[in-house]
Amino acid sequence: MLGTIRDGASGRLDRVEGMPSFQTRLKITGLRPGNAPESVMDAAVEALGTRHHVEAHQLQIAGGVPQLNLRFLVEASEYSGENRQAVESAAMMRDAVERVALTGALSVLRRSRGKWLPV
Repeated sequence: MLGTIRDGASGRLDRVEGMPSFQTRLKITGLRPGNAPESVMDAAVEALGTRHHVEAHQLQIAGGVPQLNLRFLVEASEYSGENRQAVESAAMMRDAVERVALTGALSVLRRSRGKWLPV
């Protein structure tokens, strides 16, 4: 049975036990004209949030290139199905981001025994 952990003060959902955690990493190579820099992360979080609970998101610089990192949960099912959902959702997120920015490499990783492994 799946359980939730809630922050006692706010009642906000902190994490869901039993659901696999995934991470997307998307390079951003430019901003499309007329879009504010914050619209890039907003588009990513909004798109991914339509299908999954987004646990965390941040912008990092990797090799001098901005990179969006989003961590999200996928509904527990069977292993390959969970991976497929994560990859499909990451592609959908990239499509949304490409409306406001130019993108580079996209990777999807799965948390397994304390390590992030490529899907």
